[in-house]
Amino acid sequence: MLILFHKNNTVVEVLDTITNKVIVIEEKEPTKALFVLASKYSNSIIAWCHILNKKSINIEVLQSCFTSNTVMVSHGNSSYLTDAIGYVEDSLFINVNRKTKFATWLMSSNCGAIYGEKLLMFKECVSNSNSLDYNLNSIAKLGMKNGLLCYFSSEIIKDNKEVYLDEKASETELFQFVKEHFRARWTLLLFLYLMIFEKKILLFPLIKSLLFKQKTFNKFITSEAITEELKVNTSVSVLIPTLGRAKYLYDVLKDLAKQTVMPTEIIIIEQDDSEIAKSELNYITSEDWPFKIEHRLIPQTGACNARNIGLQLVTSDYVFMADDDIRFNKNTINEALVFMQAHDFNAITLSCLRENETEKRKIPIQWAAFGSGCSIVKTSVLRNLKFDMAFEHGFGEDTDFGMQLRNKGIDVIYLPYVQLKHLKAPIGGFRTTYIHAWDNEKVTPKPSPTVMLYNLKYKTVQQLNSYKLTLFFKFYKKQAIKNPFIYYRVFKKRWEISQDWANNLKNKAV
Repeated sequence: MLILFHKNNTVVEVLDTITNKVIVIEEKEPTKALFVLASKYSNSIIAWCHILNKKSINIEVLQSCFTSNTVMVSHGNSSYLTDAIGYVEDSLFINVNRKTKFATWLMSSNCGAIYGEKLLMFKECVSNSNSLDYNLNSIAKLGMKNGLLCYFSSEIIKDNKEVYLDEKASETELFQFVKEHFRARWTLLLFLYLMIFEKKILLFPLIKSLLFKQKTFNKFITSEAITEELKVNTSVSVLIPTLGRAKYLYDVLKDLAKQTVMPTEIIIIEQDDSEIAKSELNYITSEDWPFKIEHRLIPQTGACNARNIGLQLVTSDYVFMADDDIRFNKNTINEALVFMQAHDFNAITLSCLRENETEKRKIPIQWAAFGSGCSIVKTSVLRNLKFDMAFEHGFGEDTDFGMQLRNKGIDVIYLPYVQLKHLKAPIGGFRTTYIHAWDNEKVTPKPSPTVMLYNLKYKTVQQLNSYKLTLFFKFYKKQAIKNPFIYYRVFKKRWEISQDWANNLKNKAV
């Protein structure tokens, strides 16, 4: 590993951690110097660190972050782009959990690293007129959607002894970054949000941003697998909650029975809330299956509760969380597990599209969601995790579960080339319409309280304000009230009711 130490946007020294010798480099501008080093040492990890953090950098931890050569990682106590970037980006990658390893494209010049050969891929996208912080954030933002695995790591700096450097983008740089990395309309929306929520009228930064073009980066960032074989004695359980889909579930079991890597057990949580619960799955016992089937019939509906019961029964190394109306090819489990083990991933979501849909993604990427019906998770990382019952019979339980994983330092990777078919069966679900407590409100909450709950738990203030204003404009077209003043009062009331119910749901135990 080579570490470039810098101060005041100038290179101080470059250290080879293997020989512990200083490397002489003529280039003194940090961004240029990083690319010079990457050209000479393309197979090495190229790191950067502010000179004030030289004694605190944990080299062993930094190296351990590189489970593949597609990683980019950094450590910083705050975002260079300021919290205002939350007005523009709605994803989970903005509200960083700085107590663990967390997926984010927000990078810091305080300390970080990337492989030389991957850094070189961005040479044409980077302007040396920008600061090191600007360029590091630009590289991560452009690269993440094309396979670069970007993280904040809390342990790169020993005992959290980082010297806090107040490197912040100016308002002009913020608008420039938005113009170069997001759709053009977001610069105008950023201007609007800052004016409404922060009482700032940043006309000059807005106008200056118009001079810049959106950056493009179309290269795929990939790494070779360490191995293409599954580890011996790898076991997997398949967890399936089901309700009223006996025919579809039968096809799922038949697909699983043909797998080249046979599941150790299938855990089926069947729900029936009628007065006398009766199973519809007679074929579980009437036919022979090449795996153990653990079947539970419970007198309660709800996917959260069903999956929580099922998770307690898992005995294998991995658990495949599956829907009861998906179809597999015979190599699905093998290909997925080989990928996870080859790249040391603990959680993946598979492509799961309908019949007429086409997978647009070509390579694995960090995923901003989690599919509770098409994901595989290593069982050992699930300790103390449950689906939050506050989301029962609502929306968001799967994305919430994904966030629970991420807050434990477990990244979720989307695997587009291992594909399932989602039939979206017309039957199943709730046999009767579920009546939420808020359905009796005279004024219907907007958005749904479970959606609001997720937003309150995981979004920044800026993201929540942006979501609120965007929803305000989008919903105006779809509702009957056309008087904008009356609409505003009604929308405000519905939002407040949603918040109240979301806060009530928060009190439910996870």
